[in-house]
Amino acid sequence: MKKIKWALDPTHSEIHFKVKHLMISTVTGQFDKFEATVETTGENLSTAIVHFKADIDSITTNNDQRDGHLKTGDFFDVENHPQLIFEGTKLEKANEENYKLHGTLTMRGVSKAVVLDAEFGGKTVDPWGFTRIGFSVTGKINRKDYGVSFSMVSETGGILLGEEVKIVANAEFVMEKVNEPVVA
Repeated sequence: MKKIKWALDPTHSEIHFKVKHLMISTVTGQFDKFEATVETTGENLSTAIVHFKADIDSITTNNDQRDGHLKTGDFFDVENHPQLIFEGTKLEKANEENYKLHGTLTMRGVSKAVVLDAEFGGKTVDPWGFTRIGFSVTGKINRKDYGVSFSMVSETGGILLGEEVKIVANAEFVMEKVNEPVVA
């Protein structure tokens, strides 16, 4: 079987996160600069190896003051840890559309195994003859597991920031090229 590389189409992809604020509402943020590749054996998606990196400095929550604070040592510590990295090692098929994406998420120098839900959007050939695949990926992590332990309590004793972070990503990949056959 031949190895196939799939390159991220960044204009048709996005990575968001959601965190509870004061435990009564949700704040959404995103990374504007990120890259990803997927490598499969043939077009068998269950063989997918995923490489993803997001530049922490590109974080945006539509609030400059909050974005600046998120880049400090209280949160992401962009000076010492400029990237968030995900290395996916296994895409386990549950049914025709749903998979479990197993891998390692590294943030602030801490690496933890995670399992994310991945919904396969399909495969198509675009008007220019390029083969494309799409996925929606969702999951949850605890920010404290990665050393993001900033916490404040409101005047009424309420928690300022939730520990659970929801991850929501939509990604479109383009078949890049076919390499030499895999040697067993």
